[in-house]
Amino acid sequence: MTSDLQRVIDRHVAQGTAPGIVVATGSTEEPTRFLQAGDLSIDAIARIQSMTKPVLAVATLRLIQSGMLTLDDPVEHWVPELANRRVLRSPDGPLEDTIPAERPITVRHLLTNTSGYGMMTSDCPLQRAMIANQTQAGQEPVALGAQDWVAALSDLPLAFQPGTGWRYHHSFGLLGILLSRLVGGDLERHLREIIFAPLGMHDTGYTVPTAQAHRLPAAYRHLPDGPLVEVEPAASGFYVAPADFDLSHAELVSTVSDYAAFARMLAASGWHDGQRLLEPELLELMRSDQIPEELKTADSFFPGFWNETGWGFGVAVQTSGAQAGRYGWSGGLGTNVHIDLDGSFQVLFTQVEMGPQLMGLLAEVQ
Repeated sequence: MTSDLQRVIDRHVAQGTAPGIVVATGSTEEPTRFLQAGDLSIDAIARIQSMTKPVLAVATLRLIQSGMLTLDDPVEHWVPELANRRVLRSPDGPLEDTIPAERPITVRHLLTNTSGYGMMTSDCPLQRAMIANQTQAGQEPVALGAQDWVAALSDLPLAFQPGTGWRYHHSFGLLGILLSRLVGGDLERHLREIIFAPLGMHDTGYTVPTAQAHRLPAAYRHLPDGPLVEVEPAASGFYVAPADFDLSHAELVSTVSDYAAFARMLAASGWHDGQRLLEPELLELMRSDQIPEELKTADSFFPGFWNETGWGFGVAVQTSGAQAGRYGWSGGLGTNVHIDLDGSFQVLFTQVEMGPQLMGLLAEVQ
């Protein structure tokens, strides 16, 4: 199995899918094994982008576990900018054609991407407004600090009534801000105390310390005709500390070994080193499909996303087929984690933007 996986990643480096690939694979019954191909080192501190979402989900569930939060708490208790929302009569309609929200946005809505905020998949007034005020999601780092970002987002109407639609990404930026405010303003410190330190995730955070900047690789994109171009520099740029502004709505950096420790904890039903980090009923909610079929519309995300797929709390869930029950998520710079119900897991890192070549790699290694 390991030799087959090594041949796959060697071939993808040779054919130019990515300059380098690292993989961690293991199970609750076996030690983690690491594979490497090309020029991405196993100890590289990489931009994991949307693989931040499962981490925030676990952080939220741990606060629920401790009694500081409930799934149905209105978010406006901590993020008053989201009180008294207006909702578009039609998601692609004029921004001024709105009605009042029928219910508040809740913590559950954020975890399930059903808040009413999120990426618009086609040209419309709301998408253009998000581009104009720098809240539209993309592969680039966030352009605004957390306070400016939530202020700009709250100036815009919701695309749908909370709980009645699905749109990707922005709910987790809002979740990060909520958690930051709930724990006193330093989200990275809180994540370190409740997740990173217990799991030994010493190189995971919102930025790379200056002394470790040499471990941050360059990031790349495939041009339409195939060649790779550099889009973010190695050892410098946005992700090297200190941050220019509050990053509680932003995304993490990590190593493949750090994230494998996180995946192993989930694979072990929330246990790590004799300590239960996550109660079984909360983990079951996280890894179960929470989205009603009527919300899985073709225009809510990329084509085919909902085929045999659901969404739990911060993770996609395989709902049928040979890998039913598998859950995990990817990052936009070619990173991925998946965990199977038999206790096995796999973490893969590149630093190449998602596209056909990267999707082909992920399909093979999974």
